[in-house]
Amino acid sequence: ARKLTMPPSASRTHGLNNIGKTPEEAIDEVERVCALRDTLPVKQRPEVEVGISTAFGCTLEGPVSEDWVIEMAGLLAKAGADSIGLSDTSGYANPNQIKRMFRRLRNEIGPEKMAGAHLHNTRGQGLANVVAALEEEVTTFDSSLGGLGGCPYAPGATGNIVTEDLVFMLEAMGLRTGIDIEALIAAREVLLHGLPEEMIYGSLPEVGLPKGFTYAKARGPM
Repeated sequence: ARKLTMPPSASRTHGLNNIGKTPEEAIDEVERVCALRDTLPVKQRPEVEVGISTAFGCTLEGPVSEDWVIEMAGLLAKAGADSIGLSDTSGYANPNQIKRMFRRLRNEIGPEKMAGAHLHNTRGQGLANVVAALEEEVTTFDSSLGGLGGCPYAPGATGNIVTEDLVFMLEAMGLRTGIDIEALIAAREVLLHGLPEEMIYGSLPEVGLPKGFTYAKARGPM
């Protein structure tokens, strides 16, 4: 494996339900995994990425201390994590909060260790939060075809942001993704046939690409 992604939760209740560990126990586990990684030959060492779950709030506990989330990120960096990102597991985040938290994360652990954003569209803020994160130099985003996903321990949360809508927005903004949007939309048929009982989401697939749409010609800054 080239990368291992570990999802410790900033929320004690969510962490105990989701992975069976308190935040402190999860940090210790990351440290043990990183120690094991370091015993491997350099070329065989996978990147250990950490995504802090419920970084913007928890369905089970409510608000989560932003100071604790940033402190936790610092502890995870000291434990040996190669990169650390933030997850809006419950779909609570708003653009101002996204900008504030990723700015604080960068200041705490340095830009070289800052990973991506894991966002949900539960309250319709998903793509707005992507733009906010882009403005804070975040360039990696988790998404899923048709918005599949969710967490049994984040009641009411919908799936991840919709890949089809995300790719369209980025291309329309002039940020090249290298992804064929038409092929992406066509791939939804696989979901519809393979998972007929699952709800799938997406605005672009419903209305199609706008007339005259062109893909971004080159990757570039905001």
